[in-house]
Amino acid sequence: MPLTAAQDIADLLNETRTIALVGISDRPDRPSYSVMKTLQDHGYRVLPVNPQIAGEHVHGEFVWDRLSDIGVRIDMVDIFRRSEAAGEVVDQAIAAGAKSVWMQLGVVDADAAARAEAAGLKVVMDYCPAIEIRRLGLAPIAAD
Repeated sequence: MPLTAAQDIADLLNETRTIALVGISDRPDRPSYSVMKTLQDHGYRVLPVNPQIAGEHVHGEFVWDRLSDIGVRIDMVDIFRRSEAAGEVVDQAIAAGAKSVWMQLGVVDADAAARAEAAGLKVVMDYCPAIEIRRLGLAPIAAD
């Protein structure tokens, strides 16, 4: 069952340090662009993933082709893809050893959520972490 309780979402956001954001855009008018900046400003390391702009930089971070290329521990995979594409990203997150997957507002895939939970990942679906940080009044995370 995906997390929906405010305390569970707050706990997940507070224990997360590194986020892979799949579906990043380099266009400032796109939600993924501003959400990445908000997450960085809150103290997270955000690793953008998008094969169409791999090798470029967004908000100072190298854009990766796919999750498996990143090579560092990923706490959360934030999915900015259509619901139909979310399942493939969830499977990649499981394979990459992520601790959680977060499907953005409007991204819903119950089967993918169930696979992630069965693999031991925490799941949030149809929420935005940037909105939740503000709504819950979370303090910026401290650098480790």
